Amino acid sequence: MWVRARAPSAAEAAARRRPLKRSRAGVPAGAEPRVYPRIPRRCLLVFGAGALLLVPSRPVRAQVIGEAVELERTGRHDRAAVVYLAVLRGEPTNLAALLGLERVLPPLGRLRELLPLVRRALARDSTNRAFRALEVRTLATLNEPDSAEDAARRWIALAPGDEGPYREWALALADARRFDEARAVLVAGQRALGGSRAGALAVELADLAARRGDWEDAARQWGRAATAAPDQLPNAAAQLADVAPGQRDRVTRALVEDPSPVAQRLGAELLLAWGDPARAWAVFEPAVTAAGSPQAAFALRRFADLAGARGTPEGRRVRALALARLADVVPQPVAARARADAARALLDAGDFAAARPVLERLAVDSTAPADAQALANTALVEALIRQDDLDAATARLAAVGDRVPADDRAALGRALVWARIRRGELARADSALAGDSSVDAAALRGWVALYRGDLKAGADEFRAAGPYAGERRDAVERTAMLALMQQVRRDRFPELGDALLTLARGDSIGAVQALRLTAGQLTAEGQRGGAAELLLLAGRIAARPGAGPEEQRTAATLFAEVVRIGGGGGEGTGAAAPAAELEWARLLLRQLQALDAVRHLEHLILSYPESAVVPEARRELERAKGAVPKS
Repeated sequence: MWVRARAPSAAEAAARRRPLKRSRAGVPAGAEPRVYPRIPRRCLLVFGAGALLLVPSRPVRAQVIGEAVELERTGRHDRAAVVYLAVLRGEPTNLAALLGLERVLPPLGRLRELLPLVRRALARDSTNRAFRALEVRTLATLNEPDSAEDAARRWIALAPGDEGPYREWALALADARRFDEARAVLVAGQRALGGSRAGALAVELADLAARRGDWEDAARQWGRAATAAPDQLPNAAAQLADVAPGQRDRVTRALVEDPSPVAQRLGAELLLAWGDPARAWAVFEPAVTAAGSPQAAFALRRFADLAGARGTPEGRRVRALALARLADVVPQPVAARARADAARALLDAGDFAAARPVLERLAVDSTAPADAQALANTALVEALIRQDDLDAATARLAAVGDRVPADDRAALGRALVWARIRRGELARADSALAGDSSVDAAALRGWVALYRGDLKAGADEFRAAGPYAGERRDAVERTAMLALMQQVRRDRFPELGDALLTLARGDSIGAVQALRLTAGQLTAEGQRGGAAELLLLAGRIAARPGAGPEEQRTAATLFAEVVRIGGGGGEGTGAAAPAAELEWARLLLRQLQALDAVRHLEHLILSYPESAVVPEARRELERAKGAVPKS
């Protein structure tokens, strides 16, 4: 039921209208007047909320602490201090308010006001570790080292087995840059606590050594901390990873020569992070052998992941070694997968000879789970293809049957066809595709026909494959070949097929020479458009990234010839000329000839304003102008 508020009496209304006189307020008439600043209306809301804390309501108190934190965040430290002080008037042991004052009072130059509040909280709860730590920090910040030491010793007397007094005392000294005294405190704490707690204060000693620039001592202390608590090892490795190159030998020596296997593993992880996987494994393997099976399994898996993340062949090989060792310490289902992953890592490292026996043994292991066997068989066929042992790969693929999923078998079959094509075994590649009506098979048949010089059949198969066979890059390549064949305007052109097959087999120089010869044949027949397209393709091959100076000169000659053909007019020559001039400009930019590149790009834009490559040319022109030195 709602209760209507009582109307104020006449006396109350008058008191509201008139200010309270000094005599009525109980202030002596001779007292010095005090001037209080006018408080904004918004802040009055905060004060009013603070007053609510006098009521023992935790939800309201927490809400007001949140308001104070927001004031602090926006830089209004004086207002936040008022709120925190109001909270402490109602609850002297409120830790959030005390910590808030520790943050906001120093910028106001009022930190000394915190000390009596902390001691009042300690009077109510003398065993509270947070209050004791706050007392030590406050005294140290107030530059009262003797008082801070007395406070720390009182804490030690109350809690003789606690690391907190030593830690807070040492950190306070370190913040004052009194590093030697801080280290002495931590060492004394280690002696006092060493019998009951291994690795006590080692992390603090390591951090202090790093602040002093003594990375060798920091490594020793991190080794002790990780030995006492192995879950500290990732943190230790992260803290030591940024050591300057000139100090890394001393750091790794301190860890590798430590008798603790965990410290040695820490040294191995650092060697791995610093780019020496082989030495890292040489240190890691004997260290992990001393660990129990569960700990060893975790350590091996972590080390394998770190080695694989290096992205280098040596890193992948070390990953394989770690996974193979993992397979020896875990039960069978996991062991089989670890061996398969190890073989895969060897393949990624290019060590096919080492991967093959591992995969062959796993592929016939009847105790291995089905997915591990499928992975082993798939990787084994891939290894055989990479070793160019195509007959063995074909036999293995035929033998695996349903042990490998159908999609994986189809992908392996296509990889075999491509391997046959690269070897020039077009007939065997074609026979391997017999009976396959998929779009991927149609795309492969198109390449086989093209390399045989049957341009019409190749174009038909490419159109049948459409844009969805293979990856997007494959579709782009097929589209480019279709455009080239349309310019050539021949149903059969064996010389062109041979030139493209030479390119597919990795002989770039031979492909450029063959394409120039085929372009000469088209020029003799009056097919200037087809000749220009072949010369453009040859120029792009010769100008590829990493090409030598001689090939780059050849590319420039070819681009110049295409531009000349386009400048002379003729059917079908318009698209090749601007594309050639764009590629020529890009080549000049790579050769740091920005002025010449600008000249070619401006000529392209003015001469071929309707060309599809003009937007790209404009972007390259902006880049080229930015590379021209200022006069």
